[in-house]
Amino acid sequence: MTLRSYAGSIVLGSALLFGFVTLAVAQEPSDERRPQIELSAGTWISVGDTRWAHNASSVPGLGNPTSKLIYKDVGTNVIDLAGKFWISPKIFGKLNLGFANIGGGRLTDDDYGSGQQLFSQTNSDINGNGMWYVNADLGGRVKEFPHNRGYLDVFGGYQYWHTEYQAVGVAQIACNPGVIPGFTCQPAGTSSNQGQTVITNTTDWHSFRVGASSEYRLTRRFSLRGTVAFIPISLLDNKDIHHLRPDLKQNPSFSMTGYGIGADADAGVRFMFTKNFAADVGYRVYWNQVLSGNLTVHPVTGSTESFPLTQFQSLRHGLTAGLTLIF
Repeated sequence: MTLRSYAGSIVLGSALLFGFVTLAVAQEPSDERRPQIELSAGTWISVGDTRWAHNASSVPGLGNPTSKLIYKDVGTNVIDLAGKFWISPKIFGKLNLGFANIGGGRLTDDDYGSGQQLFSQTNSDINGNGMWYVNADLGGRVKEFPHNRGYLDVFGGYQYWHTEYQAVGVAQIACNPGVIPGFTCQPAGTSSNQGQTVITNTTDWHSFRVGASSEYRLTRRFSLRGTVAFIPISLLDNKDIHHLRPDLKQNPSFSMTGYGIGADADAGVRFMFTKNFAADVGYRVYWNQVLSGNLTVHPVTGSTESFPLTQFQSLRHGLTAGLTLIF
């Protein structure tokens, strides 16, 4: 299936979904209460993981995968802001923004020769830079649980997710220079370029998502909450700058494009201090993965070359906590 026909199927499916939502909302009894606004502020104490691999085995001496890179940060504290605005008693819009600095983690870079022999493995520290995301959704309430116990909402919208990693220094963990003729690496156990930025990686995901949110009240003050969103199509734009490679251009050295799928999920509990003020605690996961893509090499001299992108995945997960005003 081509990307155009795949996207067309998604648009058609989305139209059918929203038609069903509109019909379901229309069939629900009208809620005459004044439309509400919910404003939330909190944190997402998360761990991030971006990994990719490509296949350049068409070049003699190289393996499949040829390179595998894993960027992993630890304990990134995201500031998360959200607003839910009721357009009518049954239709709402929701905007969610999150941003954070990244100042800790590790890059592992593995290179392979033919026969999947490890040619080189290096580690670099991640000392920057940051990430941010925005979710813009439109949804409707399709179910009110009996006795004011809760609700079921459905929604659809757009997500933009940006992550940038800066890796510094190079620690050579393994080196087998005989694996790829004409290529060399530093002896295992040596370090170089300490404190110097060696790689900058920038990842952008543009995603369409559909999902559902629900809350069920166990008591007047305490409730369970959950949101699940499926991403049927996500477009990747990734760039790598290898600052120490004189044979590669610097912006970018490698570029990657592709399309794939993903999912978002939140689960947690809410405690109502008053009817207008609540505290939330939970766990959140964001995940995107490429189904088909290409990596392009940008040399200083000569023409660009493209190879299959065999893997590209972004994952972020961790605990959430926040406060919500309802009025």
